Amino acid sequence: MEGLEPRLAKLARNGDREAFRELVQLYKDKMYHLAYRMLSNKQEAEDVVQETFLRVYTNLNRYDDTHKFSTWIYRIATNLCIDRLRKRKGTLSLDAENPEGEGIDGYDMLSSSDPLPEQQLVLSETQQLIRDAIEKLPAKYKSIVILRYLHDMSLQEISNVLNMPVTTIKTRVHRGREALRKKLDQRHFF
Repeated sequence: MEGLEPRLAKLARNGDREAFRELVQLYKDKMYHLAYRMLSNKQEAEDVVQETFLRVYTNLNRYDDTHKFSTWIYRIATNLCIDRLRKRKGTLSLDAENPEGEGIDGYDMLSSSDPLPEQQLVLSETQQLIRDAIEKLPAKYKSIVILRYLHDMSLQEISNVLNMPVTTIKTRVHRGREALRKKLDQRHFF
């Protein structure tokens, strides 16, 4: 039996606008969270989401429905983010500080056990330290760390998304984690 996403992609490829709308509904939040985590900028994340769906729409005829749709769309969005990070390299981004003070996503929502305000402050500061450290990782590690630890993708899924061998992904996960640990150690986090 064929999955929902390949069916929707086939219908959209044949001109069914409602099927494409359903694909957008299924993935718009996931793509936004990925882009925001990688770029730390609300406007750029929104732009990447729009560009991702534009590319999906214009390239539906190139989607191979023997592969997971999620892998294909994550690859498009991740590559767009990496391109933006490369263009940004060497320039100071004041937006990276997130002046609106808004959190990345549901990670900032605390559990119903309602920690004390002091615990909430420590948790919030810890999350910010981790976000800052991830933001400073080189792009080749940043995208993999985000896909692995924030999107909970397997090494094989990341390999498929980034079109790299699993061994390269393993190495970059390890090196990215080490770079992250060093950045956090410098802040006397651990």
